Amino acid sequence: MEAYTSFAQVYDLFQDNVPYQEWCVYLTGLLREQGVKDGLVLDLGCGTGSLTRLLARSGYDMIGVDNSGEMLQIAMDKGQGMEEDILYLMQDMREFELYGTVRAVVSICDSMNYLLEYKDLVQVFRLVNNYLDPGGVFIFDLNTEYKYKELLADNTFAEDRKESSFIWNNFYDQEERINEYDLILFIREGELYRKFEETHYQRAYSLETVKAAVLEGGMEFVAAYDACSHYPVRPDSERIYVVCREQGKAAD
Repeated sequence: MEAYTSFAQVYDLFQDNVPYQEWCVYLTGLLREQGVKDGLVLDLGCGTGSLTRLLARSGYDMIGVDNSGEMLQIAMDKGQGMEEDILYLMQDMREFELYGTVRAVVSICDSMNYLLEYKDLVQVFRLVNNYLDPGGVFIFDLNTEYKYKELLADNTFAEDRKESSFIWNNFYDQEERINEYDLILFIREGELYRKFEETHYQRAYSLETVKAAVLEGGMEFVAAYDACSHYPVRPDSERIYVVCREQGKAAD
């Protein structure tokens, strides 16, 4: 799993069209349906903390975990001078550790797709199960293979802003189910622009594979929805949400 480095500097700039408020309303609705109306919640793969902060304002006590120090620094900087009490931890989601249990864990904006091996997916479910209160819930989203294959695939996207520009090349390997993102960034420094390059990889998982990993990780699969709805997952769903529940701790 590669951490965001240079892209962290401009992540929020190019994410200004992401409907974080809408996602928060949907996510808090799912949490409340599962009986989690308040208490301690972990945001796994929190990035620059945009959703973490919205969840905090919705009444949850938040912990944010991410493996990018650059992203976490931005998250902490955004909270300076504000009445926020969010604990941010720099940890790999495959190895994260908490001081105690939480009522819920969330992982949004396709963080789980960065787990490139099935065994890593299972490991995250095991850890989440271990750190959840009895009956606690884990809600996460995933980009689908339909999105990688039909919408991203071998396409190139570009955006030009005054502060920064990017070129984003996609390559999808259908056999390996891996999408490669090659990012070329031009970030303004004074009157000049500095060029940065990053490569990221994400894996497409079928819902059947996710269900198997949930069970192998010791959790209970509850539901899967087409994003921001309560409709079943469709063949052309671009993003799905999965709800699963803590189901007892493994014996030592």
